Amino acid sequence: MVKKSVIVSVTNDLATDARVEKVCLLLTSLNYNVLLVGRILPNSLPIAGKPYATKRFKLLFNKGPLFYAEYNLRLFFFLLFKAKAVLVANDLDTLLPNTIISRWKNTPLVYDSHEYYTGVPELEGRPAVQKIWKRIERYCIPKLKHCITVNQSIAKLYYDEYGVKFDVVRNVPDIVPIERKTRAELGLPEDKCIIILQGAGININRGAEELLQSMQNIGDTLLLIIGGGDVFEKLKTMRIELGLEDKVMILDKMPRAKMMSYTAAADLGATLDKPLSTNYLYSLPNKIFDYIMAGIPVLSSDLVELKAIIEKYKIGIIVDSHEPEVIALGIFTFFHTPNLYEEAKSNTAKALADLNWEKEKKVLVDIYTQLVD
Repeated sequence: MVKKSVIVSVTNDLATDARVEKVCLLLTSLNYNVLLVGRILPNSLPIAGKPYATKRFKLLFNKGPLFYAEYNLRLFFFLLFKAKAVLVANDLDTLLPNTIISRWKNTPLVYDSHEYYTGVPELEGRPAVQKIWKRIERYCIPKLKHCITVNQSIAKLYYDEYGVKFDVVRNVPDIVPIERKTRAELGLPEDKCIIILQGAGININRGAEELLQSMQNIGDTLLLIIGGGDVFEKLKTMRIELGLEDKVMILDKMPRAKMMSYTAAADLGATLDKPLSTNYLYSLPNKIFDYIMAGIPVLSSDLVELKAIIEKYKIGIIVDSHEPEVIALGIFTFFHTPNLYEEAKSNTAKALADLNWEKEKKVLVDIYTQLVD
């Protein structure tokens, strides 16, 4: 069979996007020639050994309106001079050039929305900018035939607004062996409970600051933060200002396999997004599935999709406030109620049996098989 080409677009640096990695591997297995397009940053990790091709633009601007304008222009001309291919746009910030090229060349376009983009806090506080993205969304989405998003709540938002059906593919993990290392090998204390907060998007209104502050009220516990994001440097400063050097460890982003070794060595995984924006209210962060795969219970804020999973599988605790004292009390109570903690830890295996990529990817297989045929 002659392979069909597919060009997958993202605005990140390709190094830490687990969802896109899984999709590209799936497309490769479906006999597509895959090209993944993103950008390179000064601190980008190297990418090598992929069974598909990659392209990273080196841009003049790395944030703000000029970044989005430059990236979309570069992407437009890159796609324009490529042979016909199936196009995959990840998130709204890649959708416009993909939509235009798809219509000009009459090629299929798949839109994978990882979040409710126009409802992110960075836009909800800037109505003029939000209006621009909303116009792009209204121009592109109504005529799309293949749309995907990360949970049912966001799919409903899009359907109510545009009358377009979005298939749901959650950010569940591909079950792969985790290289489980001892805490000593990882440079972690063996005599403390460890809470981990991980992710490349540790940003504003995700509860990281309050979680760090809560460590002032908990003994014999280490908070381990791994990743990057808008508030990452602020967290490093807070750690020193609050005198928490012995209670908070902060590590920069690293390859996923290495990060999962740290996750598996922890006792509790945190995800504390605040319901202050539409996107966060209905979010279902990747990290909850990483915690489940690593076999550790979850500490979560009271968000719609997160609460549904935690209560269904009984895999952790939910705090109803972002006050550091409330977070600390929740953590202390959970760790000091052995039956509750051990039950939640045990239940992660049951949750993983349902929430895994082998089951979830069937939706994508149906979509992309049609496009090959």
